[in-house]
Amino acid sequence: MAPTATETSPMQALQLHGDRDLRLEDVAEPAAPGPGEVQIRVRAVGLNFIDVWGFRGMAFAKRKLPLTVGAEASGEIVCVGEGVEGLAPGDRVAMYGAQTCGRCKACREGRDNLCEDVSGVMGFHIDGFARERVTMQARLVVKMPDGVSFTDAACAPVAFGTVQHMLFDNACLEPGESILVHAGGSGIGTAAIKMAKAIGCTVFTTVGDDAKGEKAKGLGADHVINYREERFEGEVRRLTKRKGVDVVFEHVGPDTWNGSLLCLKRGGRLVTCGSTSGVSTSMNLMQLFQQQYRITGSFGCSMANIRDAMAKMAQGITPVIDTVLPLADFAQGLERLESRKVFGKILVTL
Repeated sequence: MAPTATETSPMQALQLHGDRDLRLEDVAEPAAPGPGEVQIRVRAVGLNFIDVWGFRGMAFAKRKLPLTVGAEASGEIVCVGEGVEGLAPGDRVAMYGAQTCGRCKACREGRDNLCEDVSGVMGFHIDGFARERVTMQARLVVKMPDGVSFTDAACAPVAFGTVQHMLFDNACLEPGESILVHAGGSGIGTAAIKMAKAIGCTVFTTVGDDAKGEKAKGLGADHVINYREERFEGEVRRLTKRKGVDVVFEHVGPDTWNGSLLCLKRGGRLVTCGSTSGVSTSMNLMQLFQQQYRITGSFGCSMANIRDAMAKMAQGITPVIDTVLPLADFAQGLERLESRKVFGKILVTL
């Protein structure tokens, strides 16, 4: 179908002008899709800690302001460019959150998050999804299964995809194993609890208050530990009769790192995707090699992970939604995420 968009028509976008300076503004319509591209009407955007970091002014040199925010989204295809196959106007899709090259060995092998020539993360280094329409490469778009909502699908490219990659590609979690999920009330924490329980794992989780603990139990967590009242590592060792767990799902960082290692069985696996409490820590190397721990870093996900994540949503393993806000309240959502009062995902809709 021939594209109808022009580069001069106005549309609304949420732009970051500086540290905590977000403005909803009229911007130019994106370019009409060229060969291999699609234009998408954005319907929902998921908020993540990478948005908080950008909101605080943390970024790399390649970033230029003003910048349209939003790293995770879903939408509906408006028009397609020449040569696009398998996608058509009206298709409901989720969009990959980074501009990968599509040419390097990692991209060719489907390891998209290891791209050797990535242009940047959407909404952090380059313009993101918090705008009415976006034109992008069709190869970075995944069709949504029937029955999956735009709000749920907007959790797939970062939150659910990240958890899928962490648990099954990196930690190689198996049915019947035990796992400690840190920050069980977070977007990825709630997803990890639900995915682990779906394959019959015993789930331990940490939370910051009893109200979150009750909600985590409602998701299927077998053992909930309020880390403000108890040392989580002591409780895990007590509950496992000092054996420890098979896997630790880590994304907090220095505040929990060494305690997490103490929670592992001999030969246990720790997988980490974040460091919200800081970027540096120290550890006991003798403990590492004597206990034969396996520690794996995990960043983002592949296109295949997004497909698998949405397939799970279609099967009923859906995201826990804390709040849905209009685009104009994006900053309010970031402040709620930063306050850690959240249980599940925060989304904005357009």
